[in-house]
Amino acid sequence: MVSTQNNTVSRSKVDITGVPETMLQTLYARAKESRKPDHAIYDGKAIEIVDSLDYDFSLADKDMAMGSGVIARTIVLDKLVSEYLKKHKGAVVVNIACGLDTRCYRNEGKYKGWYNIDLPETMTVRAKFLREDGPVYQIAESAMDGKWADMVEYAGEPVLVIIEGLTMYLTGADVKKIFDIIDRKFTHATVFVETMAPFMVKHIKEKSIHGSHARFSWGVPNGEKLAEIIPKYRYIEQHSLVEGMAEFIPVYKVVGKIPFVSNISNKIVVMEK
Repeated sequence: MVSTQNNTVSRSKVDITGVPETMLQTLYARAKESRKPDHAIYDGKAIEIVDSLDYDFSLADKDMAMGSGVIARTIVLDKLVSEYLKKHKGAVVVNIACGLDTRCYRNEGKYKGWYNIDLPETMTVRAKFLREDGPVYQIAESAMDGKWADMVEYAGEPVLVIIEGLTMYLTGADVKKIFDIIDRKFTHATVFVETMAPFMVKHIKEKSIHGSHARFSWGVPNGEKLAEIIPKYRYIEQHSLVEGMAEFIPVYKVVGKIPFVSNISNKIVVMEK
């Protein structure tokens, strides 16, 4: 990925804007945390890719709120995904809006197939750094286009769908459309979906995210309210990202017990059909 010759370093330029560009901010957050001696998470591939890119990460470097949120949700989702794969041998995993996520590598050998799905412009960037051709696959399609479902090999296996860092940029109708596609494709499925509280959508601006011209546009208070939008699914449980924050910022072990803090935090909602 990075070649050196005559003491120079060759780096890859990326030309993306809007929501797809946010994947670079989250990638940097994971790499930055991974470089710390006392890292809360470790993502070696994130470090490799960041070191390979010709991109100005200065906004992401200063955006403490965004960085902490990324680390917290990585902790929460890594735990949930690992637990699911331990219980469901030979599962198929569908990772919607994958960006430059590397969770498939942290769970190698635990699944039958892992499908990373994102917009064509995003997958063009991903393909430069992550060669995936089985059991990890890349699908360059919009989450709201049912074409991606036709490309997933499915024979009734347990199915886990991960939707991370996406719904807050959509509308309620968009979210319902994605869940409808999942419903049509799979007989049974478990979905881990990240949601943002309406309060945060209205009042919070993450500098690095807004710097990429992406804007938060939709939120839902909790899993029960999400179930009202997608009635074919059962709400199972939800995990506030405060749970992840508490693992590397000790004060959240206390602050996280305050209902207001827990309520406005992003959540990983578990839905089943």
